[in-house]
Amino acid sequence: MSVTTQKTKQDLSTLRNLRIEKLKKLRKIGINPYPSTSNKTYTNLYIKDNFEQLENKEVFVTGRIMSWREHGKLIFARIQDGSGEIQLFFRFDNLAEQTNSKTQELGWNDFGLLDIGDVVEAKGTIVKTRTGEISILVKGLKILTKSIRPLPDKWHGIKDKDLRFRRRYLDLTMNSDVRKMFERKAQFWKIHREFLESKGFIGLDVPILEHTTGGADAKPFVTHHNFLDEKLYMRISPELHLKRLIGGGYEKVYAIGPNFRNEGLDDEHLQEYMAIEWYWAYANYKDNMNLARELFTYIAKNLYGKTQFSTRGHTFDLEDDWKEIEYAKVIYDKLGIDIFKDSDEKMLKVLHTHKVDIPKDSNRLRLIDNLWKIIRKTISGPAFLINEPAFMSPLAKSKDDNPEVTERYHIIIAGSELANGYSELNDPLVQLDRMLEQQRLREAGDEEAQMLDIDFVEMLEYGMPTVTGHGHSERLFWYFEDVTAREGTIFPLLKYKLSPSTKKIYSDILTYIERNKKKKSK
Repeated sequence: MSVTTQKTKQDLSTLRNLRIEKLKKLRKIGINPYPSTSNKTYTNLYIKDNFEQLENKEVFVTGRIMSWREHGKLIFARIQDGSGEIQLFFRFDNLAEQTNSKTQELGWNDFGLLDIGDVVEAKGTIVKTRTGEISILVKGLKILTKSIRPLPDKWHGIKDKDLRFRRRYLDLTMNSDVRKMFERKAQFWKIHREFLESKGFIGLDVPILEHTTGGADAKPFVTHHNFLDEKLYMRISPELHLKRLIGGGYEKVYAIGPNFRNEGLDDEHLQEYMAIEWYWAYANYKDNMNLARELFTYIAKNLYGKTQFSTRGHTFDLEDDWKEIEYAKVIYDKLGIDIFKDSDEKMLKVLHTHKVDIPKDSNRLRLIDNLWKIIRKTISGPAFLINEPAFMSPLAKSKDDNPEVTERYHIIIAGSELANGYSELNDPLVQLDRMLEQQRLREAGDEEAQMLDIDFVEMLEYGMPTVTGHGHSERLFWYFEDVTAREGTIFPLLKYKLSPSTKKIYSDILTYIERNKKKKSK
């Protein structure tokens, strides 16, 4: 009668076959192991939190069996729902011995057809056991889902992160801390929306597939639209469409959604990630710096109840003074390079001195950017990087008193740029000139340079009001949590790979698929 606990050396294929046999037996005795209906009165956590009001109340609870202990005619099990675990307490005298196919309730004698990992519905009374644990004294048990693969025995503390990411559903099942982190991530974006909407912003949707992509220096993903028979790009930023909305009369707009950049994969970068951008008409970059600082502090206090964090070897406090760092000045002060006058060769020499591996044919913009990164990694912040050169900011407005630099800022935290904003360029002729310069860089081989978007320039010719924009990604969340990009992404993209056990179990199917592929290729 005992439920299988899987603490055995049998291989996965054998264990799976044993469970399939149990599945067949359940069906043979009239039990549907995958019913479409279930009952649930309260979550497990609600019952625990409100025991004094609910004691002796009859309820339905549901969840996955996580443990099972038998003591003669007593059984103690733990089931887990989305809120947490609760104990089920079985007494032989409280339950029918035989299974009832009409009510679909399992009898005591058929509990052996259950396994750790099965999802069940228990009907019973809320009580406390002799040890003082809040439990459900079970009067009836139904199976809702028969699990035919065993849960892992030793998942906690597993060092193979690749396995955790590939089997994130197991990670979520076995590790409540991971579930709670992603619940915080949902709150992270909810707080963004609440904050911006309290300031009069409206959230609108903008395209992901674009004829011309822009708004950042990044290599896009390319796809093909079969019906239109046109090449399209996955957006690298929603910027240019959000500005079109400003040109269309909206004054405060934002969008939250995925961006796609066909670049490197590391602990700080993913090719698909969530980001937010907002645009605010009749305001400038200084206004946005104040708004962004207020938002960052608001998120920290409302999500974590604190403003001081440690991550990536840095500690920062969002309630500290946010210093302003001038782009060209800090590079000159720290590295002795005048980015407006010094030669590419001099820049390369400094980069090599600091062991920065960069191709010799890199253009001037990439050289300067890498000089700044040497300095950036030493800054804990919070700080604003300001006065970025116009030739590095094709969409930002130049300063009236110094046209060589722009009204642009980056937010620097823990050695990284976690946000970007500026007073948006709205002079169509200047914008066209800057986009043409970017286009020349693309034609010279810089795949990250921005594209010429004639349609956007046309919109500017009709007139777009003065506007400031801001953007940041979920990297801010990763830094708050002190996790890597893939740890902080619920289903991170990985190179396709099947486990050896899966290849063994589905060998016939995989062989069939591979054979058909070869036939089609001929």
